[in-house]
Amino acid sequence: MLTNVSPRSIADIANFHAHVYYDADRTRAEATTLHGWIAERFRVHLSPMYDTPVGPHPMPMFEVAFEVPLYGRLVPWLSLNRMGLSVLVHPNTERIRDDHLVQPAWLGAPLTLLVDGIPELSHNFRTAPVRPIEPNTTPTAIGT
Repeated sequence: MLTNVSPRSIADIANFHAHVYYDADRTRAEATTLHGWIAERFRVHLSPMYDTPVGPHPMPMFEVAFEVPLYGRLVPWLSLNRMGLSVLVHPNTERIRDDHLVQPAWLGAPLTLLVDGIPELSHNFRTAPVRPIEPNTTPTAIGT
């Protein structure tokens, strides 16, 4: 785990991810509804629903990638509308492992991530700048 010698800047955050976890047999319907609600209300990049674990994520999930300015609207909205599902929200910085394990915010019950596959640092974070989030949703709901 890396430690800070001085405060980090918000400018270190390229964007955010929210991972919404569900049980493929018991809570997929709730996750599908939430996925649709997010698409209707927020300009974000939504992944497909992964019905089997992917990467360090221990259970099925979908990912919501969003820009820093949207955090103050999306995360409180998720807090109120997550339908009992656990949600991991983390920044994306050059410190990939810390982003997932030290810096995250959990809505609902936290899960134990499979950390063996998470590198400590992104070796190309500074040399290959992170592209802005390209939304794949066009919100249609009025008033979130």
